[in-house]
Amino acid sequence: MLLMPNKDWHWEFNTRYQQLSISLSSEMEFLTPYKTKQLIPDAKGGCEFSVEHAKFYIHLAEILPKVLHISDAGIVQTALNATAAHFLLNPQMPKSWYFDSSDECVFCEVGKLFQLNCNGTGVLVLVVENSLQAATVMLLSKACRLSDTKSLAQFEIIKVMHNRLFPLRKAKQVVAA
Repeated sequence: MLLMPNKDWHWEFNTRYQQLSISLSSEMEFLTPYKTKQLIPDAKGGCEFSVEHAKFYIHLAEILPKVLHISDAGIVQTALNATAAHFLLNPQMPKSWYFDSSDECVFCEVGKLFQLNCNGTGVLVLVVENSLQAATVMLLSKACRLSDTKSLAQFEIIKVMHNRLFPLRKAKQVVAA
C-alpha cells in the first residue's frame, strides 16, 4: 500500500546526516539523498509539505506503477525524492556534454521516463522539471559514470537539453504461428 500525504507531513533538515528529510509521522522520517549545498534556503530551516507538494507526489505515485516494475516502497521512495527535487533543490545549469545526442524529437513532461546515453551505457531517468529547451532529470538507474572523476548515484539529479533524451523502446513481442 502506498503512503498518502497527510497534514502531519513536513520537510526538515536532518542535522545528523546533513540531508533533507521528510517527517511522515512522529515515528517515521524519510531521508532524501539531497545535501546542504543542493537545497534552496527555505529547505534548510524546514517547511510544510504543501498542497502543491501533495498533488505532485500523488500524480507521480499514480503514474509510476504503470511505467516502472518496482515495489510500492520503491514507488514511494521515487515519488518523495522527485517531489523534493522539484520543489526544494537549487536550479541547475544544463550539463548535456556528458551525454550522447539523440536524433529523435521527444515530447518531454514531468513524470515521463527517458534514457540517457553516457560512455556507451544507457541509464534510466525520470523528468522532475521541464522547461522549453531543457529538463531536470532524476537518475533511476543505480549509477551513471559521467567521467573518470564524476559520477551520479541513484536519485541524483542533472539538467540536460531535450536533445539528449532518448525515448524508451517497448519490447516487441513476437508470436509464431
